[in-house]
Amino acid sequence: MKTRTLGIALAGVATAALIGVTANGQTSRNAAVVTQVTVPATAENFRLVDNKAFGHELYYFKNSKAVVLISHKVGSKHIAAAADTIEKIAADYADQDVEVFLINSNPADSREAINADLKAIGLEGVRVLQDDTQLIGESLGISREAEALVIQPGKSFAVAYHGPIDNRFAGETPKANAKVKAAYVTDALDAIAGGNAVKASSAELKSPAIAFPNRARKAEFANISYSETVAPLIAENCAACHAENGIAPFALNSYEMVKGFAPMIREVIRTDRMPPYNADRHMGEYKDDMNLTAGEMQTLVHWIEAGAPRGSGPDILKAEVKPAPEWPLGEPDAIVTMPEYEIPATGIVDYQYPKVQNPLTEGRWLRASTVNVGDRQAVHHLLSTVGNYAVGAETTVYPEDTGVWIEPGADVSAQLHYTPYGKATTDISRVGMYFYPKGEEPKYIRRSAVVVNSGIEIPAGEARHKEVAYMTFPADATLYTVYPHAHYRGDSMQIFLQKPGGKEELILSLPKYDFNWQRGYDFAEPIQVKPGTKIITRYVYDNSVHNPANPDPTETVTWGEQSHEEMQFTSFSYRWNDETVENQTPQHQEALQASLMIGALDKNIDDKLQRAEIKGRMGQMLLAQFDKLDADTDGALSLEELKPVASMMNRGRRRAEADGVAPS
Repeated sequence: MKTRTLGIALAGVATAALIGVTANGQTSRNAAVVTQVTVPATAENFRLVDNKAFGHELYYFKNSKAVVLISHKVGSKHIAAAADTIEKIAADYADQDVEVFLINSNPADSREAINADLKAIGLEGVRVLQDDTQLIGESLGISREAEALVIQPGKSFAVAYHGPIDNRFAGETPKANAKVKAAYVTDALDAIAGGNAVKASSAELKSPAIAFPNRARKAEFANISYSETVAPLIAENCAACHAENGIAPFALNSYEMVKGFAPMIREVIRTDRMPPYNADRHMGEYKDDMNLTAGEMQTLVHWIEAGAPRGSGPDILKAEVKPAPEWPLGEPDAIVTMPEYEIPATGIVDYQYPKVQNPLTEGRWLRASTVNVGDRQAVHHLLSTVGNYAVGAETTVYPEDTGVWIEPGADVSAQLHYTPYGKATTDISRVGMYFYPKGEEPKYIRRSAVVVNSGIEIPAGEARHKEVAYMTFPADATLYTVYPHAHYRGDSMQIFLQKPGGKEELILSLPKYDFNWQRGYDFAEPIQVKPGTKIITRYVYDNSVHNPANPDPTETVTWGEQSHEEMQFTSFSYRWNDETVENQTPQHQEALQASLMIGALDKNIDDKLQRAEIKGRMGQMLLAQFDKLDADTDGALSLEELKPVASMMNRGRRRAEADGVAPS
């Protein structure tokens, strides 16, 4: 291990006066205290979100030549002076498979402030990783502004160099116009590229310190109470899934279980895999937000790093973490049981479309549903008009005073996607339905639709392939939920509302999509949508060798139902503001669906389809009829010109709804 001591004089100011609280509840200090900083020999894995709302995991770059991290702070004179040098390093080594990031471990610096700072110093082309919890900066031994780390991927992710970028930025005052006498970072990168040892593994740096208050408190972490602090935190945030018969693979129902899984808990917090809630914590507010706060993450990680001591006091997990109930909302009012299905150990299983007798003898308004699958490992999803399921999303509760009408007598049809996992198994899935009491029916109809792009085409080996699709609201609406969906190559998603006039608002960002955990995101405050507003979905796909989930990076990937194919599929739920149960407005639904085709293919979002934009199976049909549909012969298809095709698609959608497998 490499160790150095950082000493900062407090100039007579009492240490207690330096302590404050940031907006996210973290402890902060306005100056660094005397402490000892250890730079590790190797860098542990982590995932952080950058200033553009994209996630980056260190171990993703296992096949890269090097990863450069440079500590950033808003207003840093050293970063401003080194801006041209940093930009040049990023540009010069981009084609040598070197990744360059800034890393901001100052919790007071918001994303907006970071972006404004980058713009002011002309460094907008370099990404800034936001280390809000300071956990990553702490573990990397970062202590000063403009401190560079050159990490060499491979088996160990060795820290090959740490210190100033070059000699001009090593002192208390940066001297950008001075002569470069020691180009520490580029020398290290050149040595790594040539297969040689890095000559200078460290150099002295005297730039301003970045305050890491928890470093000075390290000895206190062994005093964090398991009984009073850690166990309640786990009970509140983890035990709903990590319980006997729960969706998680093991139960955190005692200190012994927590202690045994402590290294894994630390790792999944650092890589932001758990809790499994992928919405960007830097924007938006959601009803079902499962993200831990910065303070909670610090508490768990610091307690584990202190050895996860048991301490005194009762173990509330033994008393409070009960086996997961069969039906989390209580006994359903009615249950639909799907036919038994034998799933082979290997191979591809075609989608199954069973039909089941509807148990209702009279129509009822549905207010919630829960899908109880027989084998969670094998069932990828189940869709029906009485309830839907995907991994991580078993229960749906409709917004207050909204519901879906369930007709009596007709068959309930479903779509089931099974994925073999190496062991032959049997699935019997059930859907539990919960109705509004008679006489207390909802006032509004809960509607849903799907933005799809069946023309996606992801080139072989491409790491950041982008696709876009949209739909246009024809009337005032209230937007409740957005549910993005892709397959193994799905990397990140952003959902926007483009208001009439063209201004866009980002309403949901998933910096890192997880195929193994999918869910809808319910807005804490439903969003009011004006006529003419587009809901735009922008997906990024990773078809490169770096993607560990990629089935085959040599394959050009197109739309398909199976997981080794791809989808751009975003469902959303809403209601029409002028529609009630007593006064329904199906024409709004028809008009919304009419925008589906143009929104799936119109890549520049100008409400017209050019020949070059038309791709996929849907596109082939359009191209064959292009000249006939182009009534004004302007070489593009408008929404009006596409109405005959949209009408045909709506008829097909209504047939699918009647069969129970399409959103209503």
